[in-house]
Amino acid sequence: MLIHIDSDNYLRAVDLGMPADWRTVFDNDNPLALEIGCGVGDFLVKTAADYPERNFIAIDFYNKGCFKSCRRIDKAGLANVRVLREEARQFVTERLSPGTIHSVYINCPDPWPKKRHRKRRLVNRQFILFLQDYLVPGGDFFFATDFVDYGLDLAGLMPGVDSFENCLAPDLYRHELPGYHLSKYMLKFMAEGKKIYFVHYRKRERRAEEGGDDSHA
Repeated sequence: MLIHIDSDNYLRAVDLGMPADWRTVFDNDNPLALEIGCGVGDFLVKTAADYPERNFIAIDFYNKGCFKSCRRIDKAGLANVRVLREEARQFVTERLSPGTIHSVYINCPDPWPKKRHRKRRLVNRQFILFLQDYLVPGGDFFFATDFVDYGLDLAGLMPGVDSFENCLAPDLYRHELPGYHLSKYMLKFMAEGKKIYFVHYRKRERRAEEGGDDSHA
């Protein structure tokens, strides 16, 4: 049974336009940030509190996570966050306009650890190419995982996407990212002796010259 979420910060996608009018939703025209997979909302609440001048859209597929996130948001008194229970690709395609997101955060997504299941992972080259069109030039992409194979795979493929530049260069990833809040899950994994793999890229202000850009390959 789904938990009823009684919060002004919880939205149903079916009540929004295609794409949604986020200026009306937030009653301002502040830059939009998107967290895909907000979990229980601890990272979201801390980050949204740090950046009151940004509007945060948080999506998660799990009802319980959305419920807990809304409780945290309401308790913190934040007015710059909205939560939806949605699947990532469908939500982005239907409710966002290309070139409108200033930052995307994906923290500890399902790693699908068995080899035969890894094709089910959300974040891969195809998803990055899909997502790039919704980021503004100069928009940030943050990814964090405790799963070694997932972290190394993404860190290894990102240099081949010419529309993004590495904000951690010369490193492909780091195990610490100053100023980046650690979620409940990250802290749990670290307490078990695991390392977090952080990847941070930024969409280039201008595309590479034609013939040198394989970002749509």
